[in-house]
Amino acid sequence: MEDAFRPSTDLDDPPNSRLFLVTSKSITEDMIREQFSLFGEIQDVWVVKDKQTKESKGVSFVKFTKSSEACTAMEEMHGKCLVEGTKPIKVFIAQARSSGSHRDVEDEELTRIFVMIPKTFTEDDLKETFKEYGDIEYCIIVKNKTTGESKGLGYVRYHKPSQAATAIENCEKTYRAILAEPRNKTPAPDNDYFSPARAEHVQGDPGMTSYPFVDPGFHTRGDMRGTDIITRCLMVSTRASITQDQVYSLFDLIPGMDYCEMQQDSYGFSTGQAMIRYNNLGSAVYAKNKLDGFEYPPGNRLVVTHIDDGQDRRSPVGRMAMQLVAAQMMSIVCNAPTGPPPPLRKTSTGYPSPAVPQSPRIQTDVALPPLQKLAPSDSRVKERLFVVFKPLPLPMDVLEDVFCRFGSLVEVFLVPGRNVGYMKYAERKSADDAMATLHGQMVNGVKMKVMRADPPKEESHKRQRTY
Repeated sequence: MEDAFRPSTDLDDPPNSRLFLVTSKSITEDMIREQFSLFGEIQDVWVVKDKQTKESKGVSFVKFTKSSEACTAMEEMHGKCLVEGTKPIKVFIAQARSSGSHRDVEDEELTRIFVMIPKTFTEDDLKETFKEYGDIEYCIIVKNKTTGESKGLGYVRYHKPSQAATAIENCEKTYRAILAEPRNKTPAPDNDYFSPARAEHVQGDPGMTSYPFVDPGFHTRGDMRGTDIITRCLMVSTRASITQDQVYSLFDLIPGMDYCEMQQDSYGFSTGQAMIRYNNLGSAVYAKNKLDGFEYPPGNRLVVTHIDDGQDRRSPVGRMAMQLVAAQMMSIVCNAPTGPPPPLRKTSTGYPSPAVPQSPRIQTDVALPPLQKLAPSDSRVKERLFVVFKPLPLPMDVLEDVFCRFGSLVEVFLVPGRNVGYMKYAERKSADDAMATLHGQMVNGVKMKVMRADPPKEESHKRQRTY
């Protein structure tokens, strides 16, 4: 439905501020505007019409100025009748082509926020800080598994999407609140900018960009010159929906940032790229090495690369100075101990040493047993569990990490193209314990339904014959 989007409207700013409506074909733009304007300022209403007959297709979009207004409208209007005698409307949060299907009022992804907090915060402090924005279901502080100390990261789960959106909009900027995306979230196949082929290309060739001053020929596969360029300009690529303010807040941890801009296409869609420019080379090198691969939000790995900033580097002295500063920064980053880097001495390059938080591998409020070894691959499978994932399956290594903790796990199998899989155990008790612990629980933003699988057909026939 390419005709459904108006090029003049910034569709993804802020995220989740646009509604997708399924209505009767008799519903007009004025009817929609009259009812939905009660919830906030409307930027645009667009009724999708047939190009030939000009008749409504029964599909519309409503763009609000705030995400909280859109979420409130969805919560209040879903299932209501706009005009007497018409069918109840369906209201969803519309998603860009870089995302999956539209989100409904029961979508758990819209109710959980990720925040950066002081390491002295307790869960009570976190709840006390954010309870003013709505009813809180739970709060979690991410802690170091070894020391038990807070990592300065937390999650707040609200009962309603509008409450989470209100918290993001109104809490102090220092918390850098954003929606907590699932760790395994991947782009939709029809995404123009991060389809699987495009994503693979970008990861293998990070210099590629749509900015006009970057020479695409400079960064090609098999040509390592593209990875050697070191400049004050960075290109940040992201698959998750992140605003310019959020990118700015993250990269502003490193002092010296002059410029931050999200890139959009001619239709107003975010390309998933942002350009960052620092006023000194040291800060740019440090930012690239500390934030490239950093998960923000959890599950979304940022790709940060240097891009050509148009500076003349033909001078041998200039090249030597650039290489010297870069080598010093690389040495500091590579030799720094694990955890937050030590403070750097202030020099003429002006680079800092921010403490960039690291996301844990597994995020869940379930008390998991310690890790156990997998059973031998040739073990006899005595019980299988059938697992349904929402919205998408967890990665294989994460599933092994979670399900092996109950002992005797033989194999993890994911059904290709479907959000289901099987966990095979050599002992029935291990399977029963896993099912009892994990059924209906969230792991890394993914909800799992864990059930006992039907026996294979051959085994089922054998059991019937014995009866």
